[in-house]
Parts: sequence; C-alpha cells; structure tokens
Amino acid sequence: MNMIQAINSALDVCLGADPNMVVLGEDVGYFGGVFKATEGLQKKYGLTRVFDTPINELGIVGVAVGMCTYGLRPVPEIQFADYIYPAFDQLVSEAARLRYRSAGEFTAPITVRSPFGGGIFGGQTHSQSPEGIFAHVAGLKTVIPSTPYDAKGLLISAIEDNDPVIFFEPKRIYNGPFDGHYGKPVTPWSKHPASEVPEGHYRIPLGEAKVVREGEAVTILAYGTMVHVAVALAENDGIDAEVIDLRSIVPLDVETIEKSVKKTGRCVVVHEATRTGGFGAELSAIVQERCFHHLEAPVQRATGWDTPYPHSLEWAYFPGPVRLRLAIQRAMED
Repeated sequence: MNMIQAINSALDVCLGADPNMVVLGEDVGYFGGVFKATEGLQKKYGLTRVFDTPINELGIVGVAVGMCTYGLRPVPEIQFADYIYPAFDQLVSEAARLRYRSAGEFTAPITVRSPFGGGIFGGQTHSQSPEGIFAHVAGLKTVIPSTPYDAKGLLISAIEDNDPVIFFEPKRIYNGPFDGHYGKPVTPWSKHPASEVPEGHYRIPLGEAKVVREGEAVTILAYGTMVHVAVALAENDGIDAEVIDLRSIVPLDVETIEKSVKKTGRCVVVHEATRTGGFGAELSAIVQERCFHHLEAPVQRATGWDTPYPHSLEWAYFPGPVRLRLAIQRAMED
C-alpha cells in the first residue's frame, strides 16, 4: 500500500466508525482529490458526508469550525499547502482558540489534510513547507508522516483528537520513499516494509517520535521526506548516525531527542522548509538548552534556502545528500 492508499484507508475507517465525521474540500468528492486520496469515499458514504467545496480556503476551514460547534468532526482538505494561507485566520483565531475561549464548552476536532513540500517540480506555488508557521500557534497540533504505515495510524489519531490538527502529507513520497538522488528511478512503497498497512483501525499516538536507525556518532532529527534522505545517506556513506523521525512537531517528543543527543553528543537537524524561522531553529534551541554539557560540537542545520521554491533550480533548493553530508561533517569535527 502506498501513502495515498493508506490515507484513503484511514479516512474510510473513520467515516465508517463515526457518523459525525465529514470530508470536505476542493474536488474531494466525485473526482476523489487531485492526488486521489479521497477516491471512492463519496460513492460509499454519500454526498452529505464527502462533498466538494468552492475554491475558497478561508470558507472551507471557516465552515469546518462552525461544524465543530454543532458536534461534527470535519476533515477538510487544502489541495496544496501553499494555498492554506487564506485559511490562516480561521485556524489561528478560531479553531486554535475555541476550547480556550469557551472554557471547554466547545472543542474544535478539525483535521486539516494538505500535501506539502517539493520534489515534483511544482514551482513556487505548489512546493512550500509551512509547518513552522503552524507549530508557532498555541492550540494547533502539527503532524507529518513519512511512511504509509505511519500515515494511516497518525491520521486516525489526528481525526479522533478533539483539538485541531494540521496534517501535512509529503507529496514527494506519496508513491515511494525518496533518497534525495532525483536522477534515479522512483522506488515504489511495495519494496519498503512500512508499506504493510493493516486494513482496520489502529492508532499511532501523536507526540511519539521513532528511532528509525540506531547509531552512536551523531543524531539526525528529521520528518517527512527528509527521514528517507537521512537514512539513505547514513547507510550509503557508512555514517554511524542515529536517525529520528519526529512524526509530529507539535506535540514534540523531547524525551527521545534528548536521550539520543546525550548518547551521541552531536546533532544535525534537516528539513525542506526555509532556514530562517524554520522548525529546525526550535529543535536546535531545545537541544542546546537540554543537552549543552553533552554536545561535542554546535548543532548543525541542513535546510532549504531563504527564497521562494524555484522551479528550474528545484534540486539546488532541496537539501539533499550533498548539503546534509556537509552538515554532518561539520557536526563530526573535533
């Protein structure tokens, strides 16, 4: 099962279990979504449970907030993360604060799904990684899977959560893991053990990172597509790196991070988003604050550049194996 199928399966499981859940967004109904993540769901559950909306992201999320106050559990899709900004006010001023401002009388069990990141030549308006913006907002949770197995388990947990969750799906790895070598043929998920996804209900708790590769020399903190880039580089270069897949950045599994960095004494943070104000800065600060006396070198970052995502120079922007290798080398210097 690939990641798209795993996401579809999670939605199917939750729609079947909870009659108050609805799926809404641009082309999610009859067409089944631009990436086919909602394919077949409208036919199975009907026009009132899975339905199309106008091209109006503010309206999509605003309607979802209203639905919550009437006891529904909406799962809106924003077709690309680049178009989530018109909905920002509804997410920040309404959804994130609804429980707090009503003293618990109302909750906002919204899960906003959205494909994000580059690697498909989408250019500046179909490639952005805005996770750091939402991680800054108190009251929102931000989740990013890296495998089909995790995608289904995390999405079910997000949908069943009574607070709003931003669920970013790395579209570069919808159909297979990516090691950062863009000239190589795509490896399908069928050759990866994490493609074995149970059919029924299972949950992966939000806020639990996973050590996907154990090592002693350096800790690499990653999420989404960059998890696979980090693992591939460590194995190809023979680096004794411990790679941690954060899986969710809010809530963040600080305990797993701290344990690993205290063991290795070195840390590299990698993400595709722009460098300034990216979530890697927060991770670097946390490691500095909690592991200072164990660090043998400054925390290093491999990130995207502080520019719009270029179309023709996509791979110059993408923090692939070369930039990650340089960051690891800096962290390993005595």
